[in-house]
Amino acid sequence: MKIFNKSLKNLLTLGIVGVTLFGSGCESALEIDPRQSIDAGIALETRGGITAAINSVYARLRSADNYGRALIVDADALADLGVATGNSGRQINQARNQFNTHINNWQNSYYAINEINLILEAIPNLVETPPVSEDEANSWNGQMKFLRALYYFDLVKVYAYMPGAVVDQLNKGGIPVVLEGVISTELALTRLPARETIDAVYSQIYADLNDAISLLSNSSNPYYASQGAAYGLLSRVALYRKDYATAVSAATQALASNSGVILSGNAYVAGWRSESNPESMFEVRFFNATEGVGGVNESLQSSTTSIIDLGNPQSQGGWGDFVPNALLLEQIGVSASGSGSDPRAYTVTRGADIRAELYAVGNGRGSGPKLEVTKYMGKSGVPYVDNAPVLRKSEVLLNRAEAQTYAGAALNLDAALADLNTFRAARGLDAFVSSDADEIREEILLQRKIELAFEGQRYFDLKRLGRDIIKPQGDVAFTDIRILAPLPQREIDGNPNLVQNEGY
Repeated sequence: MKIFNKSLKNLLTLGIVGVTLFGSGCESALEIDPRQSIDAGIALETRGGITAAINSVYARLRSADNYGRALIVDADALADLGVATGNSGRQINQARNQFNTHINNWQNSYYAINEINLILEAIPNLVETPPVSEDEANSWNGQMKFLRALYYFDLVKVYAYMPGAVVDQLNKGGIPVVLEGVISTELALTRLPARETIDAVYSQIYADLNDAISLLSNSSNPYYASQGAAYGLLSRVALYRKDYATAVSAATQALASNSGVILSGNAYVAGWRSESNPESMFEVRFFNATEGVGGVNESLQSSTTSIIDLGNPQSQGGWGDFVPNALLLEQIGVSASGSGSDPRAYTVTRGADIRAELYAVGNGRGSGPKLEVTKYMGKSGVPYVDNAPVLRKSEVLLNRAEAQTYAGAALNLDAALADLNTFRAARGLDAFVSSDADEIREEILLQRKIELAFEGQRYFDLKRLGRDIIKPQGDVAFTDIRILAPLPQREIDGNPNLVQNEGY
């Protein structure tokens, strides 16, 4: 059976349909990267078309609205990790938590979700020679379930509160969950979904990840979904949901999988200099400086450092728009002393923490020399081209450690302390000694802050814990409306069933 009306061939692309998913925004339908647009009439009727469509879903993760920048740099700027230098003007508003300035991953993510739904509907109807094998179909279905879970998780953590950390008087629910694809503008305009409850969204993410786990192989390739990556993502989602028993069990399975390794000592630093970080369980792959977000202006490297060459730090490269603040540097144990405009005139002092090696003095572009993070240094051998880390095995170890500190079925302080000290040893730190759950948990959270800095997770850690964001220019209380992103106004205008977040 054919999925597509033949009259729609050569008229619609998967991406074009995605933009009309919630009614409005048709004027944006033509703003699609041709590399990511696939003719709907042929895309899902052949094995090659299915493969190309799946690659399109992965490609959308590279968008500047997703892992090309926003879910990493903008997210951390919203948190308490760093300061905006003002070199290019980017990240200033996020660093100030300015009203109506946030992350906006809505449109691109729902594009991808519609593609996923269409692919899932097409797979069982595909007639090919030779026939599609069970393993092949399982791989396709498993990848799509993993990616749909990831896209929905990235949406709900931006636009809604986390389970157990809700400001009741401001809560408008979760996000729309749509599990059927649309391929005509007419059908898209009749679909006006409301926001599901927060719990319902997390339940759907659980369902997709559990399906992915049952379908995917135990692969070590970080560029594609794997069983280990699905377990790892489930451990994070469960931690956010405060389902600590599931977080522990999923993390244990992920840690035993072939996906990623936990590096220590100098190997950890070298991992950040590799094209693919060996710690990665899943990362978004970039091939050149034109993909997702433009190299010298808004790439991960340019956003976080002005250094173009670690061996030649005075040579100006990127903008270095967002850099670590004094507290983070103190917590890592790294400092710099010197004067003048030449970064080579500065002496960097580092403590035992091997992560301090990932911070170096750059020329600072217009704002002067300062310590900058060097996690993103054009690892592919091309300046401004770095794969974006989505999930690393070290995080999964910290997920399990934290989950074991909470009262309930998962409580196991001895195991939590063992995981914490395994991690600390890998970073060159002495063992942490305590028998108090709160003290152990706070140390784990500190290590998460240091370990995952400039990877886009700190803001969401504060949000899931219901904590205020402490900033020199003014704290942002957890009860502040700015904690949640505004839904795009075009979606509100086009869908009477969609409720805007409070205050926007």
